[in-house]
Amino acid sequence: MGNKAAFNIAVVGATGAVGQKIIQLLEKRNLPINQLRLLSSKRSAGKRLFFNNQEITVEEATPESFADVDIALFSAGGSVSKKLAPEAVKHGTVVIDNTSAFRLDENVPLVVPEVNEEDLQSHNGIIANPNCSTIQMVAALKPIQKAFGLTRVIVSTYQAVSGAGNEACNELEEQTKQYMNGEELTSELLPVKGDSKHLPIAFNALPQIDVFQDNGYTFEEMKMINESKKILHDEKLQVAATCVRLPLFTSHAESVYAEVGQNNLKVADIWKVLDGADGVTLEDDPETQTYPTPLSATDKEDVFAGRVRKDLDNDNGFHFWVVSDNLIKGAALNTIQIAERLIHHKWL
Repeated sequence: MGNKAAFNIAVVGATGAVGQKIIQLLEKRNLPINQLRLLSSKRSAGKRLFFNNQEITVEEATPESFADVDIALFSAGGSVSKKLAPEAVKHGTVVIDNTSAFRLDENVPLVVPEVNEEDLQSHNGIIANPNCSTIQMVAALKPIQKAFGLTRVIVSTYQAVSGAGNEACNELEEQTKQYMNGEELTSELLPVKGDSKHLPIAFNALPQIDVFQDNGYTFEEMKMINESKKILHDEKLQVAATCVRLPLFTSHAESVYAEVGQNNLKVADIWKVLDGADGVTLEDDPETQTYPTPLSATDKEDVFAGRVRKDLDNDNGFHFWVVSDNLIKGAALNTIQIAERLIHHKWL
């Protein structure tokens, strides 16, 4: 399979927010595609989507859908991935999964190509795409870890509503209109769709993303903690996270505190490694108020870093700000980059 000139690729969850972004990016990038198969739930099957000016009918995803498919890009929810990804592998398909279903499975590589591309070599048919908020953080942390060592990370996130899907974006828009008209805000989705209690996101901040765990952290926070250790290959790394949903449509922002393993470093030392990092753009000049924002990062492919400061009390501590489009690098692009690296290195 690794020597093929062109590949049959399937997108599972093609009608969702990430699935649609994957299709857009596949048009822009140079994957050698022979056939593109668009798959979804039974409810969305029959819709027609365009790829390279060709109309493709979305089909229902079944185990048989993966016959002759080389690479399947999954973004249809964890339950779908758990059910269909192993079936796809039986057909010889390599699955790149965008859900949390396999991320912490010790037999499944969890990969951000700029950070740990070499882990792709050990896949057994399934590769996991990390959580969106984890991806942008480790992209910025890896060059710091490589240059100076890393002992501790504390992160607070400011996450966009699109991370909860298209319906949540529609609810934010509707609540904004209700607020401006002096009407009562109707909430049916956030913080968690399946929970009994829902809160408005418009003009608000919700310190809960996903369900609470027994330790008081949310599942999103535990994802960041455990995934970061796995991707950075350091189970002893101390990581703490607080994840907050803000009324933004696109792009997650993060305030990161990192303690390094080297003494007497300056802000310029951190700037230098961030500025030279693959996939990271440094935007940091307090004199001109230059720093990344969710709006400035939207529709861009890079991870943007700025506001680098040395901690005033800890010589080894540094604070910085990281922003990235959660639907692009945080999901669709990272998935496609994994496929590109697999093809390039003939690791399929």
